[in-house]
Amino acid sequence: MMRRMLAVCLGNHCRSPFAQLALSRRGGEAVTVRSAGLIGKWQGRPANTSMIKAARRLGHDLTGHRGQQITVEMLDWADDVLVMDSAVLDMLRAISGEPNVRKLRLYLGDQDVPDPMGRGDDTFHDCAVLIEAATALHIGRRRP
Repeated sequence: MMRRMLAVCLGNHCRSPFAQLALSRRGGEAVTVRSAGLIGKWQGRPANTSMIKAARRLGHDLTGHRGQQITVEMLDWADDVLVMDSAVLDMLRAISGEPNVRKLRLYLGDQDVPDPMGRGDDTFHDCAVLIEAATALHIGRRRP
């Protein structure tokens, strides 16, 4: 059975779009990954240009991303909801409903993925490296 994962950050503009790509690459055909943001500020818009550059440096193409605001249907769809920081996690817990609360967890397990918004390209790169490395927490090692 294919595992369904949903990566969530505040705006679906930086962290969760990159996590979607990184998790999809690592999981291959065994996973389907979507991403969304708690707020709709960047709905329908491309990812942050600095994150697009960071993704490119790591061999990912983020140019096709368009922001989405999270819906209850997305939460219902997912087997796992991987949240980028504790503030977003707290808000999701308040709105998600009993069955979906059990699916929610921080992407890094016990710490936040720092939001690079408003920072320089190096900060975005560091964020992307952290997100990509942490895919191992959610998806086992790929077989050669």
